[in-house]
Amino acid sequence: MAEVLVFVDHVDGAVRKPTLELLTLARRIGEPVAVSSAPVQRTPRPLAEHGAVRVLTADAPEFADYLVVPKVDAVQAAYEAVSPSAVLFPSSAEGKEIAARLAVRIGSGIITDAVDLEAGEEGPVATQSVFAAAFTTRSRVSRGTPVITVKPNSAAVEAAPAGAVEVLQVSFSERATGTKVVSRTPRESTGRPDLTEAAIVVSGGRGVGGAENFPVVEALADSLGAAVGASRAAVDAGWYPHTNQVGQTGKTVSPQLYVAAGISGAIQHRAGMQTSKTIVAVNKDAEAPIFDLVDYGVVGDLFEVVPQLTEEVKARKG
Repeated sequence: MAEVLVFVDHVDGAVRKPTLELLTLARRIGEPVAVSSAPVQRTPRPLAEHGAVRVLTADAPEFADYLVVPKVDAVQAAYEAVSPSAVLFPSSAEGKEIAARLAVRIGSGIITDAVDLEAGEEGPVATQSVFAAAFTTRSRVSRGTPVITVKPNSAAVEAAPAGAVEVLQVSFSERATGTKVVSRTPRESTGRPDLTEAAIVVSGGRGVGGAENFPVVEALADSLGAAVGASRAAVDAGWYPHTNQVGQTGKTVSPQLYVAAGISGAIQHRAGMQTSKTIVAVNKDAEAPIFDLVDYGVVGDLFEVVPQLTEEVKARKG
């Protein structure tokens, strides 16, 4: 069976969940080979336990000291060593940039933001949710080795027999040291899950009325163990950080449960959450477009409904 190269997304060596999902998808179309820029002692075990028949690891200061080009060099080295039938990346900002640069280097087509992947007679077939999630398409790359990025929460994480670990030799190009990282500011941890990876997301919009009212949304999120999101109107007004924006110009999420509080449901926002498995909305406007999309809708004041929901969740958990 042909091998499929999977790029490992990690934080200080800790493998992120979207990578494990990629390994599950890769097993549908071939034998997964993971390529990681983390130290050899940090990443192999979870990768091998989730289906990687081989784990190629490279450890060099260039990966931390410079931007994405050193990682492109590493993936290209792995590509040349493996000759895979496809290369998979998570659909993060970094993942998509590395994927695009690799596709240019190897002269291949690229598909971004896939939500499913299956084997086809002429290569992997990717399913995408396009045009603000109004249509679902199935497509494949017709030139070169398919390079595909996949949205988080697109597949279940499945365990598999462990594979072998190999050290990848990487020769960095001159372009790899063109843009250097001169400082880092650690992001303040909220203790909540990452927005794009969370199984549950609770978002607030214009109806929240101000930054001082967002604790109502946060309280519900914390009771559910959820991430907190916000609409473009809320972040543009300065009520919540732009890093939490859900929408076409923000982050795309696909959780098991999405709760929209005080969000009207403009097409820009819908594009970022429409593939959520179950959608619940609370809005006092019965004609709000969000109600055309939801599985469950509550017409009411969010400041009355959301606190009651939070207390009910706590009571059932307690």
